[in-house]
Amino acid sequence: MKRRTFIKGTALMVAAAGASNALKAAETIGNQTGSGSSNEESDGKLIISDPMLQNYAETSMGISFGVSALTNGYVLVGEQPDLSDAVKVKSGGFKMTEISDKVVQVRLTGLKPATKYYYRTGGDRINYIAGNKIKILGNEEDPKIHSFTTAGKAAKAHFCVINDTHVHWDAIGRAWDKIAAISPSCVVWNGDASNVEETIEKQIRIFIKPDIDRKDYASEIPYLFCPGNHDDRGMANRHLEKVWMFRQPEERSSRDWDLGRNFAVRMGDIAMIGLDTAEDKLDTNPRYAFLFKSEPYREAQVAWLEDALKQKEIASAPYLVAFCHIPLFDDDPTHNPGDIAPADTDPRYKHTFALWQRTCAKLWGPALQKAGCQLLITAHQHKYRYDAPTADRCWAQIVGGGPELKEEVYPTVIEGEVVDGALKVTVHNLLNGEVQDTFTFKPRKKGKRK
Repeated sequence: MKRRTFIKGTALMVAAAGASNALKAAETIGNQTGSGSSNEESDGKLIISDPMLQNYAETSMGISFGVSALTNGYVLVGEQPDLSDAVKVKSGGFKMTEISDKVVQVRLTGLKPATKYYYRTGGDRINYIAGNKIKILGNEEDPKIHSFTTAGKAAKAHFCVINDTHVHWDAIGRAWDKIAAISPSCVVWNGDASNVEETIEKQIRIFIKPDIDRKDYASEIPYLFCPGNHDDRGMANRHLEKVWMFRQPEERSSRDWDLGRNFAVRMGDIAMIGLDTAEDKLDTNPRYAFLFKSEPYREAQVAWLEDALKQKEIASAPYLVAFCHIPLFDDDPTHNPGDIAPADTDPRYKHTFALWQRTCAKLWGPALQKAGCQLLITAHQHKYRYDAPTADRCWAQIVGGGPELKEEVYPTVIEGEVVDGALKVTVHNLLNGEVQDTFTFKPRKKGKRK
């Protein structure tokens, strides 16, 4: 696997240009807040993208969309197709709304489980000179009305997974065309959507306003996100929540507020668990100037996972499927397990980065085993693989394919659906358009597992 050869990130260009350009890049990022600027001269459309549904859940939904000028954004949402019963929900939380000249993020809360809602995006164009010198220059609403259906026990148990897209538009276009044809209840983007992103404009290009024809890919099909190691790299990616918001605060206890990417969602007969394997290099590796704190982050997810698996709607689901970016199992003895201190280097292994996460397997594996998890879907290695359960491991592992349109490293869409009481998982090969594999899982057994 030539895993790194195709990745062309901004960080590489910055390194090649030298320190002065790096300082300029950092300065550019710092100037992208839009605060203190007048938009009196702005013209053209205010809303410049279709909406993106984020953080699929039972009683809430996140909606993001791109704007061209400083905006006080909102969503009109209701259960009637003509929005005759619509409620206006503004961006931001309590006390004041959020204004942005890049991305509007609106959290819809208090929704009913497994319920279809209709919505439209809108915003007021803001002229902001100072705290007491603000005025509205105009209003714009997207004429299109979209819809979504919340998660819940009565929702349709049908999901898709994409991974390691790395801004490869050919592969992404094929994936979204396949997903549109499948029409699942939700999609899990299982990491490495990015390369190394230094600006919010690059993030908007990936998630909000992609460079392909199907720009409404997430306007009616909600997405969940399990970050990959590349999604943490770059100045902009350090604050990806400006484009892809964290989980709603009410979904997490105060202990877990920093775990904004973890999710525990009931979708029909399936309980979906999202975990974050973080950076593929150790915190003690000097390559990234000791900027990462992945070890305590992974450890903090243990208590969250144990509590999530005890939730009534999760514990009672016939099927438990978990998702994370880096695999938690690999039987190749030459594959680096990610715990080779202090700098990931050992002559026994081919790579100086983690190809799988032995640490996460030790931390999270016992809870998944006890809960009777049937399937773990991972990514990172850029090559599709299926690992059957063993006597010591109750869950099967599916590793998604890579972004290159080549034999052996072809991209995949992994589809899971409960049909006639059984979970059917189909692996779609996006290179040849054929079904690569199918697997069937039975409901998990009641009670604790050893």
